Amino acid sequence: MRISVAADERVGVARELVEELIRRGHETLPHGALAETERDDWAWASEAAARDVAQGRADQAIVCCWTGTGASIAANKVTGVRAALCADAETAKGARQWNDANVLALSLRSTSTAELQEILDAWFTGEPSAESDDQANITHLSAIEQSNRH
Repeated sequence: MRISVAADERVGVARELVEELIRRGHETLPHGALAETERDDWAWASEAAARDVAQGRADQAIVCCWTGTGASIAANKVTGVRAALCADAETAKGARQWNDANVLALSLRSTSTAELQEILDAWFTGEPSAESDDQANITHLSAIEQSNRH
């Protein structure tokens, strides 16, 4: 799988995230502080990663900033992106299952190495729900996006 990865600093799990994704067999597209020539501010880096997903250059993205909040907000501004800020494995599992999230947001401040492993395990093994009510919610999100364009 091709994963776009963004961070505004090379601190916390940012250093090991790309290495871990490669170890798991994923191709990575780095942005922000993880790329040599890009602006490293969280809004720009997260937008770049989210656009990779929205435009089909990446299957999913992982965006990081100090709290993860700004990265998730920036990613969610891109049409077609459903970014979820996940601090634990259960939240990551639910984000994939019930929200069909395609962008994972992480806190560089509070995500430990052990939590990173658990969150990635849950994220990558999670599948979107086929239940009609769950699908209706995802469809409604797309309708909200469309109504905001007018």
